[in-house]
Amino acid sequence: MNPQWAIGLMTGTVLDGNIDIAAIRTDGETIAELGPYELAPYGEDIPPLLQAAVADARRWQFEGAEPESFKVAETALTEAQAQAVNRFLAKHGLAASKIAAVGFHGQTVLHRPPEPDRIGRTRQLGDGTMMARIVGAPVVHDFRSADMAAGGQGAPLSAIYHRAMLDRIGAGPETAILNLGGVANISWRDEDSLVAFDTGPANAPINDWTKAHDAGAMDRNGRLALSGRVDEARLSRLLEHPYLTRVYPKSLDRFSFQMAMADGLSLEDGAATLTAFTAGAVGKALDLLPSRPDKLIVCGGGRHNPAIMQALEVRAGVAVEDADSVGLRGDAVEAECFAYLAVRALRGLPISFPLTTGAPEPMTGGIVNRPA
Repeated sequence: MNPQWAIGLMTGTVLDGNIDIAAIRTDGETIAELGPYELAPYGEDIPPLLQAAVADARRWQFEGAEPESFKVAETALTEAQAQAVNRFLAKHGLAASKIAAVGFHGQTVLHRPPEPDRIGRTRQLGDGTMMARIVGAPVVHDFRSADMAAGGQGAPLSAIYHRAMLDRIGAGPETAILNLGGVANISWRDEDSLVAFDTGPANAPINDWTKAHDAGAMDRNGRLALSGRVDEARLSRLLEHPYLTRVYPKSLDRFSFQMAMADGLSLEDGAATLTAFTAGAVGKALDLLPSRPDKLIVCGGGRHNPAIMQALEVRAGVAVEDADSVGLRGDAVEAECFAYLAVRALRGLPISFPLTTGAPEPMTGGIVNRPA
């Protein structure tokens, strides 16, 4: 297969009100070209629907019928993202008929990792059939369910794309990729193995902490954390959490680690302690890898927070480099990833692996929806 253009969509668990849209040209194995990327804000009516669906999902916990809010939010977000794709294609002179596929991740409202006596479950809101009809191009969605039905974690799915990124910059096993979204996940590879797992929280508890204290939607520029003091005794206790030393593969829900970890601290000290915990958890993760990398290429929104980036060097004991500085696009990676996975789905190539999600074997995934 010759490389073709694909579009990727991502809306993260931090619920920041934006749709990440990225175009890449790929054959599902290499990255031939990085195309345009945009952050497209939702209309003001969508975020409250998503917030209501997430709140209902936390009460639902896969027990009984799905909440009515799911269908309402799913229809609204699908139409909004489909129209955002149409505007993106028109703006950048890309014809829908020339797009191999749109990788439509949808909005995660609940993710329950598997336990020894129970397979995991996951729910992303998004109607692939509806989007294919609106956009007029093949749409791949529901990337995680098949992996989880087979006993996998369903996450992280980014590892195979991260491998392509490392190949693109000529990096070896001394370098890993760290993504800082609501949750943090790491990918590492050598000639024989591809390893990935969620390391712990990233932006989610920090964002929740600042919102709860009416200090904004996030700790912008790390201002709060940098002016606060880490509660070292509390941090030491937090770093004893059994998840951090559990063998991979493993994954987390956005609410697996919450802002309550900082209860009782001042606004600034709480931000500093939560930030230090994110970095310390990454350090624990590096210790689990077959070979501890010397450098992390950091992507995702958390890399814009200098407090996190500084804490990674100090508390994880590793050099960090912004993905942008090595010719990659740190803000676009997750959207690019789902464009890449969509093409792999079209080709029947695996998207999850035993050492990334715990799948019993390399597995394909995603549902392909053709325009009517």
